[in-house]
Amino acid sequence: MLWIINGRRLKSILFIILAAFFAALILFVEQQDTSVFTPIKETGALSRIETDQKQLALTFDSNWGTQQINMILPELKKAHVPATFFFSGEWAERHPDVVQHALRDGNEIESHGMRHEDYTQMNAADVRRDMLLAQEAIYKASGARPQMVRPPYARVNESNLQTVSNLQLQMVLWSVNPQDDTNPGYKVIAARVLESAGKGDIIRLHASDSAKQTYRALPLIIREMQRRGYHFVTVKTLIADAKSRHHLFQ
Repeated sequence: MLWIINGRRLKSILFIILAAFFAALILFVEQQDTSVFTPIKETGALSRIETDQKQLALTFDSNWGTQQINMILPELKKAHVPATFFFSGEWAERHPDVVQHALRDGNEIESHGMRHEDYTQMNAADVRRDMLLAQEAIYKASGARPQMVRPPYARVNESNLQTVSNLQLQMVLWSVNPQDDTNPGYKVIAARVLESAGKGDIIRLHASDSAKQTYRALPLIIREMQRRGYHFVTVKTLIADAKSRHHLFQ
């Protein structure tokens, strides 16, 4: 009799465990179905994609002025090359026409924070608030809600990575940085990119008015990489087309 009672209890426990498992599985599937873009990993900042395809991404940080971006956009359009722009929320609020122009040309619009403040000097609650404000500001300016964020000043710590993960965003850094914002000369900028760019690389450039030579370097970079058989795509396309591992800074 004791064995029968224990057997019944065991069956009840197994039933509860199975029910909980299937409930969790259904919830997981539902959450996946409602998400258009899924970050690569729970925590980590993407720097490049491991891929066999000859693809790479041009990315631009922008949070000041409109003169340079209004020279960069025509160069990209002329070459039929899409790029990924990381705009600060405050800048997007002031220049929605430029944001929409970039989007209409087939570029990707992502977040560079709201006020371009150093996240490593802020607590987690303030970083979260800044990211959410930036998302909303860019959404209002463009109609597109950012799903990636590039940290201001390229400074990031473990707490920042966790905040990004909690918001189901992807933090994006880069693997090629020609330091165009120091204005070393447009030929130098192009040479630095061409020296190290390859499959799956994410190239960091600037579209702020402090970077005065970038628009002149673009044609040199694009023509030579295309001559080598490469195609420029947005960061999301690079992720979607990747066949294997992703390189993450953690």
